[in-house]
Amino acid sequence: MALVENLEIGQIKQPRYGNNRLVRLIAKRVLSGLLLLFVISTLIFVGTEVLPGDAATALLGRSATPASLAELRSQLGLDQPIVARYFLWLSNALQGDFGVSLMNGRSVTSSIGLRLGNTLVLAGAAALVSVPLSVFLGILSVRYRGTILDRTISTVTRGIVALPEFFVGYLLIFIFSITLGWLASSATVFATMGFGDRVLAMILPCATLTLAVTGHITTMTRAALLNVLTLPYIEMAILKGVPHATIIWRHALPNALAGIINVVLLNLAYLIAGVVVVEVIFVYPGMGQFMVDSVVNRDVPVVQACCLLFAALYISLNLLADVLSTLANPRLRHPK
Repeated sequence: MALVENLEIGQIKQPRYGNNRLVRLIAKRVLSGLLLLFVISTLIFVGTEVLPGDAATALLGRSATPASLAELRSQLGLDQPIVARYFLWLSNALQGDFGVSLMNGRSVTSSIGLRLGNTLVLAGAAALVSVPLSVFLGILSVRYRGTILDRTISTVTRGIVALPEFFVGYLLIFIFSITLGWLASSATVFATMGFGDRVLAMILPCATLTLAVTGHITTMTRAALLNVLTLPYIEMAILKGVPHATIIWRHALPNALAGIINVVLLNLAYLIAGVVVVEVIFVYPGMGQFMVDSVVNRDVPVVQACCLLFAALYISLNLLADVLSTLANPRLRHPK
């Protein structure tokens, strides 16, 4: 009777273990990401604390008296144990309070806000250009595999991957700023700047970041598609006479999405972390430039905040890549 009751349109209902397993898998990924972020926050705080000297010495200089140093250390809380200072800093950071800058006395959170927006705009603009271009080039390379076009795309993209960002940035400055005089060598932007002027200022740094990730995404997209094209069901479609373009777009690409999504999001995480070098080269007022200036001036609260935000963004994008690649993989969404 129990079997008859479970019949629905001629089929026996199957227990839904797949969704629960998927939720547990995602929860494990999120917990591991939070644990990793906690470990990184500890390393950031300890790393800035073990440096020679301290913030009080950097602010008052070598001519400071012991009494003035002791008073300033007390005001900054540097006379407290390092464990107590770490947990106080971490609890404040979780509430969005990173303290005040040692150089100008302003709130670190408000100082970072505008610069973080500039960094995200630059990275987002590079992603909008690089991701569609890279995926298209990877598909085009597979579509015309073995031809001159395929070899040209593979050669150019692999050559781009081998070039570091600072070399590409300076090369673009030499060509478009010094030789041709088309664009400015610096990418200084400000709040009241017009949209057109802002776009012109961002062309060179955006192009540098685009070239930095295009080669890798193109290569991995091509590899993911070629891996799917070796599967038996693709061979069966070929034997049935299905057009090659239809095989790639309708049959191969959906099954290669997991690998493509993974590599795209990992490269977006690389954009967030690699933007530091590009911002310094083009004097772009973003998080990277702000962090480098703070390191030079030994502004410890700003350095800690910038490092923690970069780590949080990088870990978040890696987690998103893991989750989306899991959702795009039918073997994980519907396990046996």
